[in-house]
Amino acid sequence: MKKILTIIGPTAVGKTDLAVKIAENLNGEIIGLDSRQIYKQMTIGTAQPSVTDRKGVNHHLIGCRDPWDSISAGEYAKLVIEKIDEIQKRGAVPIICGGAGLYFRAITKGIFSESYSDAELRKELEDIYEKDAKSLILRLQSIDPEYASIVHINNKKRLIRALEIFELTGFPPTKHFLDQQTNKSPLLDVYTVYLSLDKDVHLNKIRKRTDQMFEIGWIDEVNKILSLQKDKKIVMPALDSIGYKQIIEYLHGDIDNETLIENIVNKTRQYARRQDKWFKKEKIDLSIDLTNLRKSDIHKYICDIYNII
Repeated sequence: MKKILTIIGPTAVGKTDLAVKIAENLNGEIIGLDSRQIYKQMTIGTAQPSVTDRKGVNHHLIGCRDPWDSISAGEYAKLVIEKIDEIQKRGAVPIICGGAGLYFRAITKGIFSESYSDAELRKELEDIYEKDAKSLILRLQSIDPEYASIVHINNKKRLIRALEIFELTGFPPTKHFLDQQTNKSPLLDVYTVYLSLDKDVHLNKIRKRTDQMFEIGWIDEVNKILSLQKDKKIVMPALDSIGYKQIIEYLHGDIDNETLIENIVNKTRQYARRQDKWFKKEKIDLSIDLTNLRKSDIHKYICDIYNII
């Protein structure tokens, strides 16, 4: 069975455009590997593929889930595997594309069997986080310094989940991941292409993309989601995403427009660094620095390699 072509890398590096060109050449269909692009109502802020791209190439797990409906890495992995099976039965080539490190790990190594949740424990950890988030990151550093090195204190969901895993199983996340490597074969046999950019070029691209998001109506998008949240009187985990939190602060009058944009650019850059750090711990088959390459040649190069593996 041929390996599954997988395009990964930090946010705003150019994964989507490249994956679309590859799909057009390989009779491919794209499966999103993104923890936020899966949500409806969040087209702009999560940089979902354009309408034109989605008409030309079939996309899966993009804009298909309500923003109040959370999803675990294990559940996402199952959805990816299901979509791969559907695409292959149609005689097309599945191409996974995204930047969610935990989801990538889930599809290649699996999620440990103890991956269940305890609502009461999670609520307790959330209450502690609101009062003293630093105490939780220090706790994670003491039990799992390796995992703590890639979890930012502002990433509430991942920090709490890591401590929840430890409390429920008695072992830190890193041990579970190592056990998966040594004791289990991968769920998917992937050929992984990792994309990167020079840091200054990448920062400029992040800034330009952020400006474009505002130009096409990001604030209106957030207002619509907040109205939906108010009508349904529900919690929306997706609103914890970068940009949405900052826009809500802006709408509340807590920050001005200039601060809003700078905060989003800085948060996005920090997130990209964490993604890069995460993926450096994964098995990568082909790394490509896009900085000085001609865009017209890259997809052909990847297609040629994929055709002979």
